[in-house]
Amino acid sequence: MKRILTGVALATTAALVTATPAMAAPKDPVVAVKKRMTLGKGVSFTERTTVSQGNKREVFLRRSGTLQFSRSGIAASDITGKLNITSKDLGDVPDSEFGEILRAVAKPERTIRVGTTAYLSGNMWTTLLPEGKTWFKAPKGPPGGITGTYGQPVNVGEYSTLKTLLKGAKATSHGYKGTIKLGALWKASPWLRAGSPSKPSAKALKAPIAWRLTVNAAGLPTRLVTTFSSTVNGTGDKGSVSVDTRYTGWGKAVSIKAPAAKDVATSFEDGREDISSLTEIPLGVFAVTG
Repeated sequence: MKRILTGVALATTAALVTATPAMAAPKDPVVAVKKRMTLGKGVSFTERTTVSQGNKREVFLRRSGTLQFSRSGIAASDITGKLNITSKDLGDVPDSEFGEILRAVAKPERTIRVGTTAYLSGNMWTTLLPEGKTWFKAPKGPPGGITGTYGQPVNVGEYSTLKTLLKGAKATSHGYKGTIKLGALWKASPWLRAGSPSKPSAKALKAPIAWRLTVNAAGLPTRLVTTFSSTVNGTGDKGSVSVDTRYTGWGKAVSIKAPAAKDVATSFEDGREDISSLTEIPLGVFAVTG
């Protein structure tokens, strides 16, 4: 009898193992995103950047925005970034031009980019614009503004970037994971290059960016978490940065337009016309506070 029972148990176990389907690999995000790159369609995102140094770990930046696609890539974007500081955090800042800028960076920054032209508003721009103007027009300007420098370096809404990212990636139960060097990302991503004030150092270009991408049943990205050394985005020589981005509404109708011409300035109050001349932007000092 024991032999019979044992035989039945073994046969049942074998049948269950055979009947259990193998876990299917997630659908290809490159193909899924490419299908959504249609004129007038887009995707929205929310994001949080966290900086760690020693035993200290703090949220540095929060962003939200929308990307508008064309058939060849990203045609326009509308992004708002807010540093995780308030006027109270600044304490008694000096009553000077520098102090005015420090108070301004506690406010949100909004950037609308149409084609390769960026329109910048809020944050430090409020201290630089002529009276009556609320936007600064910057040809070939950064798509995420100044705060975008500290946002997600990997834009999965960019086909060339997503394709490069997934080379050699490992499939997980809900998506993919891997590591990419900043140099490879810099080469593949026009978005990253447009958003950086200058080319990263040779040391930074060799730095690895670890990433984990979650996709839905259709293969579309729903979450991207990247982790990298603070040398990658210029928040210091020590510590690490983690950026957590969530995506919603792939393929929804999107229409992003430039601000009204009457509200736009093409030069600053002091006559300067190029944002590259602004060499003292005091954002990195807030990467790890107190």
